[in-house]
Amino acid sequence: MTDKLDVITFGEAMLLLVADRPGPLEYAEAFHKRTAGAETNVAIGLTRLGLKVGWASRLGTDSMGRYLLNAMSKEGIDCSHVVCDATQKTGFQFKGMVTDGSDPPVEYHRKGSAASHMGVNDIDEAWLLSARHLHATGVFAAISATTLPAARKTMDLMRAAGRSVSFDPNLRPTLWATPELMRASINDLATRADWVLPGLEEGRFLTGEDSPEGIARFYRQRGANLVIVKLGSEGAYFQNEAGDGHVPGFPVAEVVDTVGAGDGFAVGVISALLDGRSVSEAVKRGAWIGARAVQVLGDSEGLPTRAELDQAGL
Repeated sequence: MTDKLDVITFGEAMLLLVADRPGPLEYAEAFHKRTAGAETNVAIGLTRLGLKVGWASRLGTDSMGRYLLNAMSKEGIDCSHVVCDATQKTGFQFKGMVTDGSDPPVEYHRKGSAASHMGVNDIDEAWLLSARHLHATGVFAAISATTLPAARKTMDLMRAAGRSVSFDPNLRPTLWATPELMRASINDLATRADWVLPGLEEGRFLTGEDSPEGIARFYRQRGANLVIVKLGSEGAYFQNEAGDGHVPGFPVAEVVDTVGAGDGFAVGVISALLDGRSVSEAVKRGAWIGARAVQVLGDSEGLPTRAELDQAGL
C-alpha cells in the first residue's frame, strides 16, 4: 500500500553554480554548488516543516544528477518517482553574485535535459492520489511540449479526486515560444487550481488587470477558491469567498538574492493552509519565509525548520 503523502510536486531540479564574486559571470573564478528548481525549492521547504513530500522528475546519471538526487533524499523528500536515465543529461545553471539587492544574472543550460522528456506517462496515478495536495508551477509546464499536458493531467486528476491544488505562475518567458502562448497556457493551468499565487507584475501581464483586486477577481471568476497576489516588500493581497485583505511584508535589513522568494512564500502559504490555519495566517507565514529567502545567497538556504517557525510564532 502506498504511504500517504501531504504534498506532491512535479518539476525539474538543476545544479546551481553560484559565482564567487559580483560582476559578469565570465569574470567569476569559482562557483559554489547548490540545488535549484522552483518545485524542488518548495519541496525542500515543506519537508523542513515536517510535511511528507513527494517529488517526481527525471535526472541523468551524471555527477550533477547524482548530486541533486542525494541532496533531495537528504532533505527527506520521497524521490521514489525520480527516474535516472543514463541516456539523458541533467540541466544546470550559472547564477551571478549581486550585492545591491538587484536580480542576479542567470544563465540556463537546460534545453533537452532529462526532465524535459517527462510526459503524461510519468504520472503514477495511485502515487499522486496518495497525497492530499499538489503544488504546480508554470516552470514545469514550460520546459517542453510534453511537460505541459503532464502538468494539466496532474492538476485535473487531483481536483477530480477532491484534493487541493496550488499554482504559482512562475513565468519564464525564455521557455515559451511567444508571450501570447505563455499567457494562454498559464491562465489555462490556473483554472485547474484551487489556490493561485501570482506576483503583481505577473498578474498584470496575465490578466490585463492593474490592481491586486482585479487580478484576484480574474482568477476567482475562472474557478480559483483563493487568490494571493504577492506584492514584494509590501506583503500580499488575498481574496476568497469570505472576503479579502492585505498582509504587510516583513522588514528586511539587506536583500542578498531575490531568487527563491516566491517559492518560500508558497512554502509558507501551503504549509499553513494544510495545518488548518486561516488565510491571513497563511499569508503572514508566506511573507515571513519569503523575507528570509531574500537574505541568503542560495535558493533554499533561507527555508526554515519547524522549530524556527515555532520560535517565530508562526
